[in-house]
Amino acid sequence: MDQSQLKYARTHEWVALEGDVATIGITDFAVHLLSDLVYVDLPKAGRVIQVGQTFGEVESVKAVSDLYAPVSGEVIEVNAGLPDKLEALTADPFGAGWMVKVRLSNSAELGQLMDHATYQAHCEAEGH
Repeated sequence: MDQSQLKYARTHEWVALEGDVATIGITDFAVHLLSDLVYVDLPKAGRVIQVGQTFGEVESVKAVSDLYAPVSGEVIEVNAGLPDKLEALTADPFGAGWMVKVRLSNSAELGQLMDHATYQAHCEAEGH
């Protein structure tokens, strides 16, 4: 996946848009910060998520981190194999490590997300 075409949340979720469907995952930056992943909890298809609210969590040996919805909409597909194959999240967070697909309810929310260059600057500003 071309990371320069993605949108990013300040909480390190990425969004790939295809029509009115957003594929959501977490960035390699977030995966690196968490390291040693041990568990991921994802919502079920059909759940409606709202921008800024938690839709799941990722646990590592260091901490449990909430996953925040970068957009609002209905979860239409979940990467059901991910909880059993966390190495996909580590090895390919922008591909095989995707988490959910959401049918957008408000595409205007995409304007609140960062482009790739802005996200890179955001990560550098966090001092990592």
